[in-house]
Amino acid sequence: MNETVLDVLMYLFENFSDQEYEHTPDQVVLRDELLQAGFGELEVDRALDWLEELATTDAEPFANNPADRSTRIYNAHELARLDTECRGYIAYLEQIGILSPVQREVVLDRLMALDSLDIDVEQVKWVVLMVLFSQPGQESAFARMEDLVFDEVSGAVH
Repeated sequence: MNETVLDVLMYLFENFSDQEYEHTPDQVVLRDELLQAGFGELEVDRALDWLEELATTDAEPFANNPADRSTRIYNAHELARLDTECRGYIAYLEQIGILSPVQREVVLDRLMALDSLDIDVEQVKWVVLMVLFSQPGQESAFARMEDLVFDEVSGAVH
């Protein structure tokens, strides 16, 4: 199989996001289930590390949190992996109140941690969903983002 870390993460998200937090399987059980689902060991291990780092990042994301009205300047590594469309979509999500500046930074951190060289808007959407889902108190922002993602996927016109 030719799956990426994001494919594994999306599988986990789609299959486990509806479960109660208390009943989420531990990493050993998740790893075994992912391997049985046909994902490669390397991708599974990287995906589980990605999730662990997300949990760590959520606890204390940055030494100096960005201000509410800050402007994000992307470094060369970020510019090489995030095209104008991706950067514009992230700015759009921040402007409409789905992402705070701190959440934007968590999203960018998690995007840079993916194994793909070229990141597209679909990947950005899924990472945003996962970041918002992982943060307590973000149910409203998550629901708005979920509506954006699934309305665009189904081609619904409003």
